[in-house]
Amino acid sequence: MPASPAPPLTVRRATAADAAAIAEIYNEAILTTTATFDTELKTVEERTAWLAAHDERHPVLVGVVDGKVIGWSSLTRWSDRPAYVDTVESSIYVQSGFRGRGIGRQLKEATIEEARRLGFHTIIARIAEGSSESLHLNEATGFTHVGTLKEVGQKFGKYLDVHILQKILS
Repeated sequence: MPASPAPPLTVRRATAADAAAIAEIYNEAILTTTATFDTELKTVEERTAWLAAHDERHPVLVGVVDGKVIGWSSLTRWSDRPAYVDTVESSIYVQSGFRGRGIGRQLKEATIEEARRLGFHTIIARIAEGSSESLHLNEATGFTHVGTLKEVGQKFGKYLDVHILQKILS
């Protein structure tokens, strides 16, 4: 049976008040997916500090349905070396009950538009083996597979590859 259609989604910049919802969504991914190689749950305080570390040019966005944060995305520095100033890494997480309903795509597209608005040239996405939905989402929004790092992470008792995808904006 196909998933129900996406409910109306509002995308906005995250605030400190969103830290608990962001932690809940991320912790679910830590426990049940290979979408992140984090293996230890994050506290609300850790997510609050993480949010504070994202500056005006490296935002965290949240997707909101009926007043509830059900997904988030971030644009994070690819490297602290000055030559990479116009390259950013994109991450996205959606609460399991809202996956497969177009929420991730809407949030990803908003994140790409925000990267354009902020003047980035390139967005990088790292997708772990086993995250076929994430791979499909990135490819569907114009990212191109540029390489695979073999067996660089370990999760659920298995070494996993990481696919590197790239989208050039300008």
